[in-house]
Amino acid sequence: MTWTLTLDDDSYETARERFAWDLPDDYNLAHDLVGKHDPDQPALYQASPDGRRERYTFGDLDALSDRLANGLAERGIERGDRVAVVLPQRPENVLTHLACWKLGAISLPLSVLFGTDALRYRLDDSGARAVVTDPDVTGTALDVAPDCDALEHVVEATPGDVTDVGTPSEGAVAFADCLADEGFETAETDADTPAIILYTSGSTGPPKGVLHGHGVWVGHCPAFAMYFEHDLDGVYWTPADWAWIGALGDLVFPAWHYGQPVVGYPMEGFDPETAFSLMAEFDVTGAFVPPTAIRMLMGIDEPAERYDLALEAICSGGEPLTPEILDWADEALAGVVVNELYGQTEANLLVTNSQDWFPAQPGSMGKPVPGHDVAIVDPETGAERPRGETGEIAVRRGDDPVIFQEYWNEPEKTAAATVDGWHLTGDLGIRDEDGYLWFKARDDDLIITSGYRVGPGEVEAAILDHASVEQVGVIGVPDETRGDIIKAFVQPVAGVSGSDELREGIQQLVRDRLAKYEYPREIAFVESLPQTTTGKIQRRKLRERESENGDATTKRD
Repeated sequence: MTWTLTLDDDSYETARERFAWDLPDDYNLAHDLVGKHDPDQPALYQASPDGRRERYTFGDLDALSDRLANGLAERGIERGDRVAVVLPQRPENVLTHLACWKLGAISLPLSVLFGTDALRYRLDDSGARAVVTDPDVTGTALDVAPDCDALEHVVEATPGDVTDVGTPSEGAVAFADCLADEGFETAETDADTPAIILYTSGSTGPPKGVLHGHGVWVGHCPAFAMYFEHDLDGVYWTPADWAWIGALGDLVFPAWHYGQPVVGYPMEGFDPETAFSLMAEFDVTGAFVPPTAIRMLMGIDEPAERYDLALEAICSGGEPLTPEILDWADEALAGVVVNELYGQTEANLLVTNSQDWFPAQPGSMGKPVPGHDVAIVDPETGAERPRGETGEIAVRRGDDPVIFQEYWNEPEKTAAATVDGWHLTGDLGIRDEDGYLWFKARDDDLIITSGYRVGPGEVEAAILDHASVEQVGVIGVPDETRGDIIKAFVQPVAGVSGSDELREGIQQLVRDRLAKYEYPREIAFVESLPQTTTGKIQRRKLRERESENGDATTKRD
Protein backbone atom coordinates (compact mmCIF):
# COMPACT_ATOMS: atom_id res chain seq x y z
CA MET A 1 0.00 0.00 0.00
CA THR A 2 1.57 3.30 -1.11
CA TRP A 3 -1.57 5.42 -1.09
CA THR A 4 -1.20 9.13 -0.28
CA LEU A 5 -3.97 11.69 0.09
CA THR A 6 -3.78 14.56 -2.39
CA LEU A 7 -5.39 17.97 -2.40
CA ASP A 8 -4.12 19.48 -5.63
CA ASP A 9 -7.16 21.31 -7.01
CA ASP A 10 -6.71 24.85 -8.25
CA SER A 11 -9.33 26.43 -6.01
CA TYR A 12 -10.91 25.97 -2.62
CA GLU A 13 -14.37 25.64 -4.13
CA THR A 14 -13.23 22.90 -6.54
CA ALA A 15 -11.47 21.01 -3.77
CA ARG A 16 -14.58 21.12 -1.60
CA GLU A 17 -16.74 19.84 -4.43
CA ARG A 18 -14.48 17.04 -5.64
CA PHE A 19 -13.00 15.70 -2.43
CA ALA A 20 -14.12 12.29 -1.15
CA TRP A 21 -12.69 9.98 1.50
CA ASP A 22 -11.41 6.78 -0.10
CA LEU A 23 -8.97 5.10 2.28
CA PRO A 24 -7.58 1.66 1.35
CA ASP A 25 -9.49 -1.33 2.72
CA ASP A 26 -6.37 -2.59 4.50
CA TYR A 27 -5.33 0.77 5.91
CA ASN A 28 -2.86 0.59 8.82
CA LEU A 29 -1.42 3.67 10.46
CA ALA A 30 2.07 2.32 11.08
CA HIS A 31 2.48 1.21 7.48
CA ASP A 32 1.12 4.51 6.19
CA LEU A 33 3.33 6.68 8.39
CA VAL A 34 6.65 4.83 8.14
CA GLY A 35 6.39 1.52 6.28
CA LYS A 36 5.45 2.86 2.84
CA HIS A 37 8.32 5.34 2.53
CA ASP A 38 11.88 5.11 1.25
CA PRO A 39 13.67 3.53 4.24
CA ASP A 40 16.70 5.77 3.75
CA GLN A 41 14.79 9.05 3.96
CA PRO A 42 15.05 11.00 7.25
CA ALA A 43 11.96 10.87 9.45
CA LEU A 44 13.06 12.28 12.81
CA TYR A 45 15.78 14.72 13.75
CA GLN A 46 16.07 14.22 17.50
CA ALA A 47 17.68 17.01 19.51
CA SER A 48 18.34 17.07 23.24
CA PRO A 49 19.03 19.92 25.69
CA ASP A 50 22.47 18.40 26.44
CA GLY A 51 23.51 18.94 22.82
CA ARG A 52 23.07 15.37 21.53
CA ARG A 53 21.73 15.03 18.01
CA GLU A 54 20.32 11.85 16.41
CA ARG A 55 18.88 11.10 13.01
CA TYR A 56 16.27 8.36 12.41
CA THR A 57 15.18 7.31 8.95
CA PHE A 58 11.77 5.88 8.12
CA GLY A 59 13.51 2.51 7.87
CA ASP A 60 14.95 2.94 11.38
CA LEU A 61 11.55 3.71 12.89
CA ASP A 62 9.91 0.86 10.98
CA ALA A 63 12.51 -1.66 12.18
CA LEU A 64 12.57 -0.44 15.79
CA SER A 65 8.78 -0.43 16.05
CA ASP A 66 8.78 -4.00 14.67
CA ARG A 67 11.10 -5.02 17.49
CA LEU A 68 8.99 -3.23 20.08
CA ALA A 69 5.80 -4.83 18.74
CA ASN A 70 7.42 -8.25 19.16
CA GLY A 71 8.56 -7.34 22.68
CA LEU A 72 5.12 -6.14 23.73
CA ALA A 73 3.53 -9.26 22.24
CA GLU A 74 5.92 -11.42 24.27
CA ARG A 75 4.64 -9.62 27.37
CA GLY A 76 1.06 -10.48 26.50
CA ILE A 77 -0.11 -7.29 24.77
CA GLU A 78 -2.77 -8.24 22.23
CA ARG A 79 -5.13 -6.68 19.74
CA GLY A 80 -7.38 -4.15 21.46
CA ASP A 81 -5.22 -3.82 24.58
CA ARG A 82 -4.34 -0.30 25.74
CA VAL A 83 -0.75 0.88 26.13
CA ALA A 84 -0.10 4.29 27.70
CA VAL A 85 2.69 6.59 26.51
CA VAL A 86 3.93 9.10 29.10
CA LEU A 87 6.98 10.52 27.37
CA PRO A 88 8.18 13.91 26.10
CA GLN A 89 9.33 14.54 22.53
CA ARG A 90 11.61 11.52 22.18
CA PRO A 91 11.86 8.56 19.75
CA GLU A 92 10.41 6.09 22.25
CA ASN A 93 7.20 8.11 22.24
CA VAL A 94 6.36 7.63 18.57
CA LEU A 95 7.88 4.14 18.48
CA THR A 96 5.37 2.99 21.09
CA HIS A 97 2.45 4.33 19.07
CA LEU A 98 3.73 2.65 15.90
CA ALA A 99 4.25 -0.67 17.69
CA CYS A 100 0.72 -0.58 19.10
CA TRP A 101 -0.79 0.05 15.69
CA LYS A 102 1.18 -2.82 14.19
CA LEU A 103 -0.19 -5.07 16.94
CA GLY A 104 -3.76 -3.81 16.54
CA ALA A 105 -3.48 -2.47 20.10
CA ILE A 106 -4.65 0.98 21.21
CA SER A 107 -2.14 3.63 22.25
CA LEU A 108 -2.86 6.18 24.94
CA PRO A 109 -0.83 9.45 24.86
CA LEU A 110 -0.57 11.09 28.29
CA SER A 111 1.29 14.19 29.43
CA VAL A 112 4.46 13.95 31.49
CA LEU A 113 3.05 16.84 33.55
CA PHE A 114 0.22 14.74 34.99
CA GLY A 115 0.25 14.30 38.74
CA THR A 116 -0.73 11.24 40.72
CA ASP A 117 -4.51 11.59 40.55
CA ALA A 118 -4.58 12.49 36.85
CA LEU A 119 -2.35 9.59 35.85
CA ARG A 120 -4.15 7.10 38.08
CA TYR A 121 -7.55 8.00 36.67
CA ARG A 122 -6.52 7.67 33.02
CA LEU A 123 -4.59 4.44 33.45
CA ASP A 124 -7.44 2.88 35.40
CA ASP A 125 -10.30 4.20 33.27
CA SER A 126 -8.66 3.04 30.04
CA GLY A 127 -7.74 -0.35 31.46
CA ALA A 128 -4.16 0.11 30.25
CA ARG A 129 -2.10 -3.09 30.48
CA ALA A 130 1.24 -1.33 30.02
CA VAL A 131 2.64 2.15 30.42
CA VAL A 132 5.86 3.47 28.90
CA THR A 133 7.29 6.25 31.04
CA ASP A 134 9.97 8.88 31.29
CA PRO A 135 12.15 8.40 34.40
CA ASP A 136 10.56 11.49 35.97
CA VAL A 137 7.17 9.77 35.73
CA THR A 138 8.13 6.18 36.56
CA GLY A 139 7.79 6.68 40.32
CA THR A 140 4.27 8.04 39.93
CA ALA A 141 3.29 5.20 37.61
CA LEU A 142 4.59 2.62 40.08
CA ASP A 143 2.78 4.35 42.94
CA VAL A 144 -0.60 4.23 41.19
CA ALA A 145 -0.15 0.78 39.64
CA PRO A 146 -1.79 -1.07 42.59
CA ASP A 147 -4.94 1.02 41.99
CA CYS A 148 -5.08 0.12 38.27
CA ASP A 149 -6.39 -3.42 38.02
CA ALA A 150 -5.35 -4.05 34.41
CA LEU A 151 -1.85 -2.54 34.61
CA GLU A 152 0.85 -5.20 34.39
CA HIS A 153 3.95 -3.53 32.96
CA VAL A 154 5.75 -0.26 33.68
CA VAL A 155 8.38 0.27 30.97
CA GLU A 156 10.94 3.00 31.54
CA ALA A 157 12.60 4.79 28.62
CA THR A 158 15.74 6.58 29.78
CA PRO A 159 17.14 9.42 27.65
CA GLY A 160 19.93 8.40 25.30
CA ASP A 161 20.40 5.53 22.87
CA VAL A 162 17.05 3.80 22.32
CA THR A 163 18.77 0.40 22.32
CA ASP A 164 20.80 1.01 25.51
CA VAL A 165 19.32 -0.98 28.40
CA GLY A 166 20.82 1.18 31.15
CA THR A 167 19.57 0.74 34.71
CA PRO A 168 15.81 1.16 35.02
CA SER A 169 14.07 2.16 38.22
CA GLU A 170 13.27 -0.67 40.61
CA GLY A 171 9.97 -2.23 39.62
CA ALA A 172 10.18 -1.07 36.00
CA VAL A 173 11.39 -2.79 32.81
CA ALA A 174 13.93 -1.06 30.54
CA PHE A 175 12.53 0.08 27.18
CA ALA A 176 15.48 -1.52 25.39
CA ASP A 177 14.65 -4.86 27.03
CA CYS A 178 11.32 -4.72 25.18
CA LEU A 179 13.05 -4.56 21.80
CA ALA A 180 12.81 -8.18 20.67
CA ASP A 181 13.35 -9.87 17.29
CA GLU A 182 13.36 -7.98 14.02
CA GLY A 183 10.48 -8.32 11.59
CA PHE A 184 6.81 -8.26 12.52
CA GLU A 185 3.66 -9.23 10.63
CA THR A 186 1.37 -6.25 11.00
CA ALA A 187 -2.16 -7.03 12.16
CA GLU A 188 -5.03 -6.75 9.70
CA THR A 189 -6.69 -3.39 10.22
CA ASP A 190 -8.80 -0.82 8.38
CA ALA A 191 -9.60 2.84 8.91
CA ASP A 192 -12.22 1.99 11.56
CA THR A 193 -10.06 -0.31 13.68
CA PRO A 194 -9.60 1.33 17.13
CA ALA A 195 -6.14 2.91 17.35
CA ILE A 196 -5.85 5.65 19.97
CA ILE A 197 -7.56 7.09 23.03
CA LEU A 198 -6.98 10.75 23.89
CA TYR A 199 -8.34 12.15 27.13
CA THR A 200 -10.14 15.47 27.16
CA SER A 201 -11.47 17.41 30.11
CA GLY A 202 -15.01 18.71 30.03
CA SER A 203 -16.48 21.52 32.06
CA THR A 204 -18.00 19.05 34.50
CA GLY A 205 -17.16 15.53 35.59
CA PRO A 206 -13.95 13.54 35.11
CA PRO A 207 -11.92 13.52 31.87
CA LYS A 208 -13.37 11.55 28.96
CA GLY A 209 -11.43 9.06 26.85
CA VAL A 210 -11.93 9.86 23.17
CA LEU A 211 -11.53 6.77 20.96
CA HIS A 212 -10.36 7.19 17.36
CA GLY A 213 -9.73 4.68 14.58
CA HIS A 214 -6.71 4.15 12.32
CA GLY A 215 -8.05 6.69 9.85
CA VAL A 216 -7.83 9.61 12.26
CA TRP A 217 -4.41 11.01 11.29
CA VAL A 218 -4.90 10.80 7.54
CA GLY A 219 -8.15 12.62 8.21
CA HIS A 220 -6.00 15.56 9.32
CA CYS A 221 -4.08 15.69 6.04
CA PRO A 222 -6.39 17.91 3.94
CA ALA A 223 -6.03 20.68 6.53
CA PHE A 224 -2.27 20.06 6.78
CA ALA A 225 -2.01 20.56 3.02
CA MET A 226 -3.95 23.82 3.32
CA TYR A 227 -2.36 25.57 6.29
CA PHE A 228 1.13 24.72 5.07
CA GLU A 229 0.30 26.33 1.74
CA HIS A 230 0.39 23.44 -0.78
CA ASP A 231 4.19 22.94 -0.84
CA LEU A 232 4.72 20.18 1.72
CA ASP A 233 8.38 19.34 1.05
CA GLY A 234 10.28 20.50 4.11
CA VAL A 235 10.99 19.96 7.81
CA TYR A 236 8.36 20.32 10.54
CA TRP A 237 8.47 21.14 14.24
CA THR A 238 6.16 21.98 17.13
CA PRO A 239 6.89 22.86 20.77
CA ALA A 240 3.55 21.32 21.76
CA ASP A 241 3.44 18.25 23.98
CA TRP A 242 3.41 15.02 21.95
CA ALA A 243 0.55 13.86 24.21
CA TRP A 244 -1.78 16.40 22.61
CA ILE A 245 -3.83 15.96 19.45
CA GLY A 246 -2.60 19.39 18.39
CA ALA A 247 0.98 18.13 18.18
CA LEU A 248 0.40 14.62 16.89
CA GLY A 249 -2.49 15.40 14.56
CA ASP A 250 -1.71 18.93 13.43
CA LEU A 251 1.91 18.25 12.57
CA VAL A 252 3.85 15.05 13.40
CA PHE A 253 1.76 12.30 11.82
CA PRO A 254 0.49 14.25 8.79
CA ALA A 255 4.11 15.16 8.01
CA TRP A 256 5.00 11.46 8.07
CA HIS A 257 2.03 10.59 5.89
CA TYR A 258 3.70 12.75 3.26
CA GLY A 259 7.19 11.37 3.95
CA GLN A 260 8.52 14.57 5.52
CA PRO A 261 10.83 14.72 8.58
CA VAL A 262 9.96 16.25 11.94
CA VAL A 263 12.15 17.62 14.72
CA GLY A 264 11.85 16.32 18.28
CA TYR A 265 13.08 18.26 21.31
CA PRO A 266 11.93 17.72 24.93
CA MET A 267 11.59 21.38 25.91
CA GLU A 268 10.75 22.01 29.56
CA GLY A 269 8.67 25.14 29.30
CA PHE A 270 8.60 27.17 26.12
CA ASP A 271 11.70 29.26 25.51
CA PRO A 272 11.57 31.56 22.45
CA GLU A 273 15.35 31.73 22.01
CA THR A 274 15.59 27.93 21.96
CA ALA A 275 12.65 27.76 19.55
CA PHE A 276 14.27 30.09 17.04
CA SER A 277 17.61 28.28 17.41
CA LEU A 278 16.02 24.90 16.73
CA MET A 279 14.14 26.15 13.69
CA ALA A 280 17.33 27.66 12.30
CA GLU A 281 19.50 24.61 13.02
CA PHE A 282 17.16 22.14 11.30
CA ASP A 283 15.89 24.40 8.50
CA VAL A 284 12.31 24.08 9.73
CA THR A 285 9.87 25.18 7.03
CA GLY A 286 6.57 24.52 8.80
CA ALA A 287 5.72 24.84 12.49
CA PHE A 288 2.66 24.41 14.67
CA VAL A 289 2.91 27.02 17.45
CA PRO A 290 0.08 27.84 19.90
CA PRO A 291 -0.86 31.54 20.13
CA THR A 292 0.62 31.91 23.61
CA ALA A 293 3.99 30.71 22.35
CA ILE A 294 3.74 32.98 19.29
CA ARG A 295 3.33 35.96 21.59
CA MET A 296 6.50 34.89 23.40
CA LEU A 297 8.32 34.64 20.06
CA MET A 298 7.19 38.19 19.36
CA GLY A 299 9.31 39.34 22.30
CA ILE A 300 12.54 38.53 20.40
CA ASP A 301 13.95 41.51 18.55
CA GLU A 302 14.74 41.16 14.83
CA PRO A 303 14.49 37.34 14.63
CA ALA A 304 14.92 37.25 10.85
CA GLU A 305 18.25 39.05 11.21
CA ARG A 306 19.47 37.08 14.25
CA TYR A 307 18.53 33.59 12.96
CA ASP A 308 19.01 31.97 9.57
CA LEU A 309 15.43 30.77 9.20
CA ALA A 310 13.91 28.67 6.41
CA LEU A 311 10.44 29.09 7.91
CA GLU A 312 7.61 29.53 5.40
CA ALA A 313 4.38 28.99 7.35
CA ILE A 314 3.13 28.68 10.90
CA CYS A 315 -0.17 27.10 11.82
CA SER A 316 -1.80 27.88 15.13
CA GLY A 317 -4.97 27.17 17.03
CA GLY A 318 -6.64 27.00 20.40
CA GLU A 319 -7.75 30.63 20.48
CA PRO A 320 -8.45 33.29 17.85
CA LEU A 321 -5.38 34.92 16.34
CA THR A 322 -5.17 38.69 16.63
CA PRO A 323 -4.25 40.81 13.58
CA GLU A 324 -1.01 41.83 15.30
CA ILE A 325 0.22 38.22 15.14
CA LEU A 326 -0.33 38.06 11.39
CA ASP A 327 1.37 41.42 10.89
CA TRP A 328 4.32 40.45 13.11
CA ALA A 329 4.98 37.22 11.19
CA ASP A 330 4.82 39.01 7.88
CA GLU A 331 7.14 41.81 8.98
CA ALA A 332 9.49 40.33 11.61
CA LEU A 333 9.82 36.92 9.91
CA ALA A 334 10.10 38.28 6.38
CA GLY A 335 6.88 37.09 4.82
CA VAL A 336 6.01 34.04 6.94
CA VAL A 337 2.26 33.39 6.97
CA VAL A 338 0.29 32.31 10.03
CA ASN A 339 -2.78 30.19 9.31
CA GLU A 340 -5.37 29.51 11.98
CA LEU A 341 -6.97 26.12 12.49
CA TYR A 342 -9.93 24.86 14.46
CA GLY A 343 -10.78 21.50 15.92
CA GLN A 344 -11.11 19.54 19.14
CA THR A 345 -10.05 16.17 20.50
CA GLU A 346 -13.28 14.60 19.28
CA ALA A 347 -13.03 16.03 15.74
CA ASN A 348 -9.91 17.91 14.82
CA LEU A 349 -8.87 20.23 11.99
CA LEU A 350 -12.35 20.89 10.69
CA VAL A 351 -11.78 24.51 9.73
CA THR A 352 -8.71 26.49 8.69
CA ASN A 353 -7.55 29.80 7.37
CA SER A 354 -5.16 29.39 4.47
CA GLN A 355 -3.96 32.52 2.73
CA ASP A 356 -2.91 30.41 -0.25
CA TRP A 357 -6.51 29.23 -0.76
CA PHE A 358 -8.68 32.24 0.09
CA PRO A 359 -8.22 35.71 1.64
CA ALA A 360 -7.68 35.66 5.39
CA GLN A 361 -10.26 37.37 7.59
CA PRO A 362 -8.50 38.31 10.87
CA GLY A 363 -10.51 36.95 13.78
CA SER A 364 -12.28 34.37 11.65
CA MET A 365 -11.66 30.65 12.07
CA GLY A 366 -11.62 30.34 8.28
CA LYS A 367 -13.63 27.97 6.12
CA PRO A 368 -14.44 24.23 6.39
CA VAL A 369 -11.64 21.96 5.17
CA PRO A 370 -12.47 19.74 2.17
CA GLY A 371 -13.81 16.43 3.44
CA HIS A 372 -15.56 17.93 6.47
CA ASP A 373 -19.21 18.99 6.29
CA VAL A 374 -19.28 21.74 8.93
CA ALA A 375 -22.38 23.78 9.79
CA ILE A 376 -23.91 25.99 12.47
CA VAL A 377 -26.87 24.10 13.89
CA ASP A 378 -29.55 24.16 16.53
CA PRO A 379 -28.14 21.76 19.15
CA GLU A 380 -31.62 20.51 20.06
CA THR A 381 -32.78 19.54 16.56
CA GLY A 382 -29.71 19.55 14.31
CA ALA A 383 -31.40 22.02 11.96
CA GLU A 384 -28.95 24.41 10.31
CA ARG A 385 -29.09 28.00 11.51
CA PRO A 386 -29.36 30.87 8.99
CA ARG A 387 -26.18 32.71 7.99
CA GLY A 388 -25.17 35.24 10.63
CA GLU A 389 -27.12 33.55 13.43
CA THR A 390 -25.35 32.03 16.42
CA GLY A 391 -25.59 28.26 16.89
CA GLU A 392 -23.44 25.27 17.72
CA ILE A 393 -20.57 24.33 15.45
CA ALA A 394 -21.20 20.80 14.18
CA VAL A 395 -19.72 18.35 11.68
CA ARG A 396 -21.59 15.64 9.78
CA ARG A 397 -20.44 12.18 10.88
CA GLY A 398 -20.84 10.12 7.69
CA ASP A 399 -17.50 8.61 6.67
CA ASP A 400 -15.37 11.45 8.07
CA PRO A 401 -12.34 9.75 9.70
CA VAL A 402 -11.45 12.57 12.11
CA ILE A 403 -14.66 12.20 14.11
CA PHE A 404 -14.27 10.09 17.23
CA GLN A 405 -15.95 6.73 17.56
CA GLU A 406 -17.01 6.91 21.21
CA TYR A 407 -16.27 8.22 24.66
CA TRP A 408 -14.54 5.33 26.40
CA ASN A 409 -16.94 3.71 28.89
CA GLU A 410 -19.42 6.59 28.39
CA PRO A 411 -22.18 5.48 25.97
CA GLU A 412 -24.67 8.09 27.20
CA LYS A 413 -22.23 10.95 26.65
CA THR A 414 -21.36 9.54 23.24
CA ALA A 415 -25.02 9.57 22.25
CA ALA A 416 -25.53 13.07 23.65
CA ALA A 417 -22.81 14.47 21.37
CA THR A 418 -24.72 13.49 18.21
CA VAL A 419 -27.96 15.05 16.94
CA ASP A 420 -29.52 14.07 13.61
CA GLY A 421 -26.19 12.79 12.27
CA TRP A 422 -24.22 15.85 13.39
CA HIS A 423 -21.39 15.69 15.91
CA LEU A 424 -21.86 18.65 18.26
CA THR A 425 -18.59 20.32 19.21
CA GLY A 426 -19.92 22.23 22.21
CA ASP A 427 -18.63 25.46 20.62
CA LEU A 428 -20.80 28.36 19.55
CA GLY A 429 -20.20 30.25 16.34
CA ILE A 430 -21.69 31.90 13.30
CA ARG A 431 -21.20 31.53 9.54
CA ASP A 432 -21.19 34.72 7.50
CA GLU A 433 -22.48 35.31 4.00
CA ASP A 434 -19.04 34.56 2.49
CA GLY A 435 -18.78 31.17 4.19
CA TYR A 436 -16.29 32.18 6.91
CA LEU A 437 -16.86 30.73 10.37
CA TRP A 438 -16.48 32.88 13.47
CA PHE A 439 -15.97 31.37 16.91
CA LYS A 440 -18.08 32.91 19.67
CA ALA A 441 -17.54 30.79 22.79
CA ARG A 442 -17.67 27.42 24.38
CA ASP A 443 -21.29 26.90 25.27
CA ASP A 444 -20.22 26.62 28.92
CA ASP A 445 -18.01 29.76 28.70
CA LEU A 446 -20.72 32.00 27.29
CA ILE A 447 -21.35 35.12 29.38
CA ILE A 448 -24.89 36.50 29.50
CA THR A 449 -24.75 40.05 30.85
CA SER A 450 -27.77 42.36 30.90
CA GLY A 451 -29.39 40.04 28.37
CA TYR A 452 -26.45 40.16 25.95
CA ARG A 453 -24.60 36.98 25.03
CA VAL A 454 -20.83 37.60 25.07
CA GLY A 455 -18.07 35.21 24.01
CA PRO A 456 -14.98 35.63 26.21
CA GLY A 457 -12.59 34.97 23.32
CA GLU A 458 -13.69 38.13 21.58
CA VAL A 459 -13.06 40.24 24.69
CA GLU A 460 -9.71 38.56 25.26
CA ALA A 461 -8.61 39.30 21.70
CA ALA A 462 -9.43 42.97 22.17
CA ILE A 463 -7.60 43.25 25.48
CA LEU A 464 -4.51 41.53 24.01
CA ASP A 465 -4.22 44.44 21.60
CA HIS A 466 -3.25 46.68 24.52
CA ALA A 467 0.50 47.20 24.47
CA SER A 468 0.81 46.63 28.23
CA VAL A 469 -0.98 43.27 28.29
CA GLU A 470 0.94 39.96 28.06
CA GLN A 471 -1.90 37.47 28.69
CA VAL A 472 -5.55 37.61 29.65
CA GLY A 473 -8.39 35.32 30.65
CA VAL A 474 -12.04 36.43 30.72
CA ILE A 475 -14.94 34.89 32.61
CA GLY A 476 -18.40 35.88 33.79
CA VAL A 477 -18.99 36.50 37.49
CA PRO A 478 -22.40 36.78 39.20
CA ASP A 479 -24.02 40.19 39.54
CA GLU A 480 -27.36 40.87 41.18
CA THR A 481 -28.41 43.41 38.57
CA ARG A 482 -26.93 42.12 35.33
CA GLY A 483 -26.94 38.36 35.89
CA ASP A 484 -23.25 38.16 35.05
CA ILE A 485 -20.65 40.82 34.50
CA ILE A 486 -17.42 40.41 32.57
CA LYS A 487 -14.24 40.00 34.57
CA ALA A 488 -10.74 39.99 33.08
CA PHE A 489 -7.67 38.51 34.71
CA VAL A 490 -4.80 40.47 33.19
CA GLN A 491 -1.09 39.65 33.25
CA PRO A 492 0.80 42.84 32.36
CA VAL A 493 3.97 42.73 30.28
CA ALA A 494 7.30 42.63 32.09
CA GLY A 495 8.10 45.93 33.77
CA VAL A 496 4.48 47.13 33.91
CA SER A 497 2.44 47.16 37.09
CA GLY A 498 -1.31 46.99 37.37
CA SER A 499 -2.76 50.43 37.99
CA ASP A 500 -6.01 52.34 37.79
CA GLU A 501 -4.70 54.02 34.65
CA LEU A 502 -4.02 50.68 32.95
CA ARG A 503 -7.39 49.33 34.08
CA GLU A 504 -9.22 52.30 32.61
CA GLY A 505 -7.19 52.11 29.40
CA ILE A 506 -8.14 48.44 28.91
CA GLN A 507 -11.80 49.12 29.58
CA GLN A 508 -11.88 52.01 27.12
CA LEU A 509 -10.11 49.90 24.47
CA VAL A 510 -12.79 47.20 24.72
CA ARG A 511 -15.58 49.76 24.69
CA ASP A 512 -14.10 51.27 21.57
CA ARG A 513 -13.33 48.01 19.78
CA LEU A 514 -16.39 45.92 20.67
CA ALA A 515 -19.38 47.32 22.51
CA LYS A 516 -20.16 49.15 25.73
CA TYR A 517 -21.73 46.07 27.25
CA GLU A 518 -18.69 43.91 26.40
CA TYR A 519 -16.07 45.76 28.41
CA PRO A 520 -14.80 44.10 31.61
CA ARG A 521 -16.38 45.78 34.61
CA GLU A 522 -13.88 43.99 36.81
CA ILE A 523 -10.16 43.63 36.13
CA ALA A 524 -7.77 41.72 38.36
CA PHE A 525 -4.04 42.09 37.73
CA VAL A 526 -2.15 38.82 38.23
CA GLU A 527 1.43 37.63 37.91
CA SER A 528 0.46 34.56 35.86
CA LEU A 529 -2.55 32.73 34.47
CA PRO A 530 -3.43 29.02 34.68
CA GLN A 531 -2.66 27.33 31.36
CA THR A 532 -2.89 23.87 29.86
CA THR A 533 0.27 22.10 28.65
CA THR A 534 -0.44 23.57 25.23
CA GLY A 535 -0.71 27.18 26.36
CA LYS A 536 -4.51 27.62 26.52
CA ILE A 537 -5.83 29.81 29.31
CA GLN A 538 -7.90 27.66 31.69
CA ARG A 539 -11.03 29.71 32.27
CA ARG A 540 -12.42 26.92 34.45
CA LYS A 541 -9.66 27.48 36.98
CA LEU A 542 -10.27 31.22 36.90
CA ARG A 543 -13.94 30.56 37.73
CA GLU A 544 -12.87 28.24 40.54
CA ARG A 545 -10.52 30.90 41.91
CA GLU A 546 -13.28 33.48 41.77
CA SER A 547 -15.84 31.28 43.52
CA GLU A 548 -13.40 30.45 46.31
CA ASN A 549 -12.07 33.84 47.30
CA GLY A 550 -12.23 36.46 44.58
CA ASP A 551 -9.18 38.65 44.05
CA ALA A 552 -7.87 41.51 46.16
CA THR A 553 -6.70 43.47 43.14
CA THR A 554 -10.20 43.63 41.64
CA LYS A 555 -12.16 46.83 41.17
CA ARG A 556 -15.75 46.88 39.91
CA ASP A 557 -17.36 49.63 37.87
